[in-house]
Amino acid sequence: MQDFRNLKVWEKSHQLTLSVYKITATFPKEEMYGITNQLRRSTASIPTNIAEGCGRTGDNEFARFLTIAIGSASESEYLFILTHELGYVNQTDFDTLMKNLIELKQMLISLLKKVKNKNLPT
Repeated sequence: MQDFRNLKVWEKSHQLTLSVYKITATFPKEEMYGITNQLRRSTASIPTNIAEGCGRTGDNEFARFLTIAIGSASESEYLFILTHELGYVNQTDFDTLMKNLIELKQMLISLLKKVKNKNLPT
């Protein structure tokens, strides 16, 4: 068991979630229970799953929660594209969100590989 707050990938995902909450505050009110809610939940799911995985015993469980976090990151990526194409997110914010998300996904995949490799029989 480890402290999730010590992981750079958790910090990056937390900062992305904070950014999404700020950006979605400007979305149309009719989207509150639609895209706004879904985008907030998908991005918040990333650091949440990292934290939960860190609280579990064993690398296999941690790897499972990292895999879920990667899935949530992919869901968020699609929702970024959708909200940009609907005109809810401007080009500058979209580029920043996508850059941060792609870096985050790379970090998650790298961490997942490290965790899985620790479990390989020697």
